[in-house]
Amino acid sequence: MSGDELRDVEVQIRGDEMEAKNGHQISLSDRDPTAMNDHVKVFFQDVFAEPEGSYSIDGVWRTSFTAFVNTKYWCYRIITAVLGIPTAVLCGMYFACLSFDYIWCVMPCLRAYIIELQCLGKIFGLCLRTFCDPFFESVSRIFSGIKIMSQRV
Repeated sequence: MSGDELRDVEVQIRGDEMEAKNGHQISLSDRDPTAMNDHVKVFFQDVFAEPEGSYSIDGVWRTSFTAFVNTKYWCYRIITAVLGIPTAVLCGMYFACLSFDYIWCVMPCLRAYIIELQCLGKIFGLCLRTFCDPFFESVSRIFSGIKIMSQRV
């Protein structure tokens, strides 16, 4: 594309500008947009199954289904009501500390380590060229004069 051509680009921002800038958005309809918790989806059919010939009474099966679904639903709701906010606070603090550690400690140390390794790499390369190159060049000259010939008798 040349510098004279202009293309229209449409950008859709959900939430307010501050949320979009910081990457924080909330959706009450899609609470797992990256499907990171698909492995914890548990349905009645994933836990209980009656093979043909081993059926319980229909009323017991329906009641078991209702009891399982409602117990799972309400236990989850009660646990999240009691522990959801404290857990969110602790996770927020943990990830803030993790970000701080990574940004202010780990990356500067890695960057310094890379700089030091580059310096050591140059010194190592200089030593190899100074000491090893002449030795291997001499050995190669010695063996370059050897000729092998095979004769059939």
